[in-house]
Amino acid sequence: MSATMASTMPKHDGNRPLAQNITDPHAHAAAKRVVVGYGFWIFLISDIIMFAAFFATYAVLTDATAGGPRGRDLFELHTVAIETACLLTSSLFCGLAGIGAQYGNRRLFHCAMVATFVLGATFLGLEIHEFTGLIEAGAGPDRSAFLSAFFALIGCHGLHVTAGLLWLLTMMAQVVAKGFRDDVLRRILCFGLFWHTLDIIWVALFSLVYLVGISQ
Repeated sequence: MSATMASTMPKHDGNRPLAQNITDPHAHAAAKRVVVGYGFWIFLISDIIMFAAFFATYAVLTDATAGGPRGRDLFELHTVAIETACLLTSSLFCGLAGIGAQYGNRRLFHCAMVATFVLGATFLGLEIHEFTGLIEAGAGPDRSAFLSAFFALIGCHGLHVTAGLLWLLTMMAQVVAKGFRDDVLRRILCFGLFWHTLDIIWVALFSLVYLVGISQ
């Protein structure tokens, strides 16, 4: 074998397999981050498409009240405004939690996450109270197609908020157990994107369902 060919062949470290010498761990980690990032964005886009389908269904069935109550007869704008304020404020604290995670500030991270959880849970409690009141008043999802679409759309968002609260607690536990490792920071970033997406969807719900419903 010539000296030129020998010099171009990968050198083998006797302490490690040749495959480990050739494989770059940093490149593998970067590829994993790209795959996780694209996968999560695909999840968010598919979620938005699902909500778009619920929005379209609600829009079609708005007038299908079957002689029952309409939105202006049922919606309490004051309560819904408090729900909106809680959820939007929780988004602010969620952003502060992300800043705390990026700078490795555990105190800021945990305090902001606790505030996010309390505000999100308050929003969820008010929504459950609204649903309970409607059902007790005989305006449940079986009363009309309009109410079926309303409960499906708002309830789907409420289930997402519930999942987000469980995810939030999981991230707090992971930070306590593992610290601000790179994989934990990626998960916190994904959680933040998910939570902010729920806020954007709720703004659309508040505008198109409640504000338009009150005015009709």
